[in-house]
Amino acid sequence: MKKAVIAGAGLVGSLLAVILAKRGYRVKVYERRPDMRNFEMSAGKSINLALSTRGWKAVELAGVRGHVEEVAIPMYGRQIHDIKGKETFQPYGREGQAIYSVSRGELNCVLMDEAEKRDEVELFFHQKCVGVDFEKSTARFVHTETGAETEETADLIFGADGAFSQVRAEMQKTRRFNYSQEYIPHGYRELLLPAGPNGEFRMEKNALHIWPRGGYMLIALPNADGSFTCTLFMPYEGEHSFEALKTDEDVRRFFEEQFPDFSAMMPDLTENYKSHPLADLVIIRCMPWVRNRTCLIGDASHAIVPFYGQGMNSGFEDCSVLDGLIEKNNHDWDRILPEFQTLRKPDADAIAELAMRNYIEMRDLVGDPKFLLQKKIEARLHEKHPKAWMPLYSQVTFSHRRYSEALAEGKEQDKIMEAFMDLPDIEQRWDDPELAKAILEKKHGAKAVTNA
Repeated sequence: MKKAVIAGAGLVGSLLAVILAKRGYRVKVYERRPDMRNFEMSAGKSINLALSTRGWKAVELAGVRGHVEEVAIPMYGRQIHDIKGKETFQPYGREGQAIYSVSRGELNCVLMDEAEKRDEVELFFHQKCVGVDFEKSTARFVHTETGAETEETADLIFGADGAFSQVRAEMQKTRRFNYSQEYIPHGYRELLLPAGPNGEFRMEKNALHIWPRGGYMLIALPNADGSFTCTLFMPYEGEHSFEALKTDEDVRRFFEEQFPDFSAMMPDLTENYKSHPLADLVIIRCMPWVRNRTCLIGDASHAIVPFYGQGMNSGFEDCSVLDGLIEKNNHDWDRILPEFQTLRKPDADAIAELAMRNYIEMRDLVGDPKFLLQKKIEARLHEKHPKAWMPLYSQVTFSHRRYSEALAEGKEQDKIMEAFMDLPDIEQRWDDPELAKAILEKKHGAKAVTNA
């Protein structure tokens, strides 16, 4: 039985352990942190995750869909809150399509439990990776409390140890390794909006709530206990920035002026604000991901900002793509790992770009009438001609189309729509079948449209 060592028992590492075990591998997982299952979970500990089609595929491969459905809440669209408190609902896709709010911690526990159920998998905690010999396929770990050292030689080593991966740090010491780390000018701070007095949700349960304010925004995702995990994304410096909120009065006044409906719902606003740390947002790019039989996966190879809700989904898709390559190449890792890297690198770069584009959309555009009209036209095109036109968001969120292909087609569709949105009577003609025909002819040509 071939042996695999995984550094990191987070979401991707735990899922990968299950998938490899199901493929017949003996798997040892080493995690730097203590076992989170021994601690009480708090709903507001980290940005809630939005599980979508790509993630569900990997969850099904692991055989835990039922368990995940128990802790996931469907969100059918964005609930936009303007500065006067008026709310507008924007569906994500066709009727019934949803992304799912799920607690990172709860999902991680489900996956670790599933991994540990299998005889082939062992989990070790308080184990920090301190070295990798890529030629010998050996990894060294030190127990963070006792200092005891462990050395593992394996057929495969996976670095699933997150954006600040130690396995990647070891790979950076090798020749011709390209690496970039980019912090964006915005950070985030969380707040936890508790359930109402009787345990009820204080806002619409089945939506992702957004308060777009130009250069910054507040979002809220539902939790199963009736609370909402809320996140303020804002620049570090400037007029509206974290730097400007120095006192309790600054915080209170800012929320009352910019998010009045949220402020009215939120008990102990200033204390809640101060109790959560200010955190950074980073984009990681690197190449290669593979050295001999060691492979980086998930955030270790392609950490992104969270604005498309695809960080976890892209990491999970890494696992399902890898699983497909094991099947295709009959466990020949000399073919699997190079092919995995070749396939996934362009998609990782694409979703990193898409995530930053979506931040601008969420922050600046979701309240813009022209932008909303364009989305309305695209949604109607997709409804009437689903094979001929799929909005970019649907391609990313509700399909398994490669991110790189979705990004390219999304840019092409934006160029087409830009010309039509400048028509003087577009507000009156938006649902005109002749307009739809003209848009589709622009994309596919007249002959192709007749079959759309």
